[in-house]
Amino acid sequence: MPTYKVAIVGAGPAGYFTAQAFQKAQSEDLLFSIDMIERLPTPWGLVRSGVAPDHPKIKTVSKVFEKIAKEDRFRLFANVELGKDISLKDLREQYDAVVLATGAARGRKLGIAGEELTNSLSAADFVPWYNSHPDYVQTEVDLSCDTAVVIGAGNVAMDVARILAIDPAELDPTDVADHALVKLKESKIRTVIICGRRGPEHAAFTAPELRDLPKLENTDVYIDQKQIADAIERVESLGEVEKDLRNNIEAMKLIAEHSKKGVARKLEIKFLSAPLEIKGNQKVEEVVFAVNQVENGKAVATNEKFSIKTGLVITAIGYDSVEYPGIKIENGRIENIAGHVEHNVYTTGWAKRGPTGVIGTNKSDSNDVVDLIIENLKDPKESEGITALLKSGHEVIDQLGWEKINASEVISGEIAGKPRVKEVDWKRLISLGRS
Repeated sequence: MPTYKVAIVGAGPAGYFTAQAFQKAQSEDLLFSIDMIERLPTPWGLVRSGVAPDHPKIKTVSKVFEKIAKEDRFRLFANVELGKDISLKDLREQYDAVVLATGAARGRKLGIAGEELTNSLSAADFVPWYNSHPDYVQTEVDLSCDTAVVIGAGNVAMDVARILAIDPAELDPTDVADHALVKLKESKIRTVIICGRRGPEHAAFTAPELRDLPKLENTDVYIDQKQIADAIERVESLGEVEKDLRNNIEAMKLIAEHSKKGVARKLEIKFLSAPLEIKGNQKVEEVVFAVNQVENGKAVATNEKFSIKTGLVITAIGYDSVEYPGIKIENGRIENIAGHVEHNVYTTGWAKRGPTGVIGTNKSDSNDVVDLIIENLKDPKESEGITALLKSGHEVIDQLGWEKINASEVISGEIAGKPRVKEVDWKRLISLGRS
């Protein structure tokens, strides 16, 4: 019975769903030995360091990951970095298939003047900062202004805005990073404005995220009713409307019409607002926008402009994949054809398709890539896999090590009345994970 060695680089949702697809594809005549390789000492990717702390239900997908990890012939190699500890060339030679599930961690730029000013941040820096990512503990975030601007019209932008706008006491029972919670409780921000360059009908928010906004206990949420009414008119003129779009528009309409509580905290969503320039003397002081209008389904700039006085700008306009030696990046993702990169190297998830979809999207994506890999398999290689590649003395966090880290964080959480208290120090994580 042939057993094929597979290396999956990246221990986020795309990586785990790829492992699951291999496991489900096994038969009496086909077996897979799966080595999952992760740069960080901890797995789970964006489920651990990207999902907003006040949305714990989304994180329950980790139960699926735990089940996948318990299957035979699955091994975790965390604290192992591609391009530093191992090379793609070596992986390609040692494994029958290599799957790059490395995600997209670099925030896209607006490409406007003033973007380099202090307190102009990317969501790619801000989100892992409040989610205890060890690489972002030292991210400088100044919350001393009264108004923050978030640029983007997707769920990441909404997460960022919500974290800034809610009463931080509502985050006490969550696994938000302790260092972030301290700063959020000291925050002077009382108004957060989300600005998207297109109309409401083009927004990438999802309806469940929108429906949650009016539930914020200490924050009023605003959307201009006219912007929604105009969007409804444009959408209905197109004839049949897709279900997701209809749900989105309806959720926005409810927000626009929802009675306000009269509280001090405010979250506003402004559409048809295209950023032109960020102004300030070394630090952010103002953002200038063009007022757009929709023509033939596209956002087009008018001659009208407006500005918002602010001390903090966070951009959430998408992510690009990080480059690795030997890997070509095209349009922010790994260059591939239907998931095939070259030879026996493949890719899946955000690295393959770009930063689109929700966590579950990675499941079907990974299934398709695994089907392609199986079609292309040749005779299994006689090799040692990753153990032949790592230098003697390199400290790997295996599945047992991760379970020790996990248990320690959960116990600390129980003491603090939280789901967990995430460790943010790299050396401490390795120490906790020693087998």
